Amino acid sequence: MRSQRDELELLIEAARGAAEIAMSYFGRSPEVWMKAGHSPVSEADYAVDRHLKGVLLDARPGYGWVSEESEHSRTGDAGQAQSCFFVVDPIDGTRAYLRGEATWCVSLALVSKGRPVAGVIHAPALSEVFLATEEGVATCNGRPIEAGQRRGEGAGEALSVAMPDQLRGRFERLEPPLRDAVTPAKAVPSLAYRLALVADGRLDATLIRPRCNDWDIAAGDLILKRAGGRLVDTNGQDILYSESPNRHGVLIAASEAAQGLAMRLAEGLAPITR
Repeated sequence: MRSQRDELELLIEAARGAAEIAMSYFGRSPEVWMKAGHSPVSEADYAVDRHLKGVLLDARPGYGWVSEESEHSRTGDAGQAQSCFFVVDPIDGTRAYLRGEATWCVSLALVSKGRPVAGVIHAPALSEVFLATEEGVATCNGRPIEAGQRRGEGAGEALSVAMPDQLRGRFERLEPPLRDAVTPAKAVPSLAYRLALVADGRLDATLIRPRCNDWDIAAGDLILKRAGGRLVDTNGQDILYSESPNRHGVLIAASEAAQGLAMRLAEGLAPITR
């Protein structure tokens, strides 16, 4: 495998071109189709996916490919867990994108041995680029970022936790000690961008409903980890990725300081439904 910095530079190059393509359709009413489960996909999603697949697999023909918008391909290696593969969401937050909102992004990760080793979240409508490698620091537009930099549990200030709108009513019925420790924040449609917000300290945590996919979280998982936070399941375990992409149960993303409270909050709001 090449150096992680070389891999990241390739992801940056691919994301830059993808962002230009996405912006060329943004606000111009691209053609839209509905996928199974009533999820929209647009001609912009497909155009970005074609670009990413071309750039990344031309540069790394031996790597596997996992994308929301195209057929997956495997490396063919006997030891699948040892293989390298890209995990891509061409436009994460398609609904926001189609509404003309800015909170969508291109999300790219390279996975090796089941964990992301390089990741990029590029939000072109916001002029924000989040980057990380497994060996380096996480940055936003070149500025090092830190999860939980504003405050921590026990600091006397409620923690900002993004949660789906469906959970607000259940949250209001929680007992005061837990409820008063949290300020609920609106969950933006792009899960990748929401993870970036936790990594950058703009949110302390976010709760993630069941059935998210690997391409929603792989890049954000790494960026959050290198910023000092974690993305875990309800057992506190890190997420593993494979060339046969997974759908996950309830996940919790939080700064280190907010992790315990976020886990208790997820337990208190259970069951979190789709």
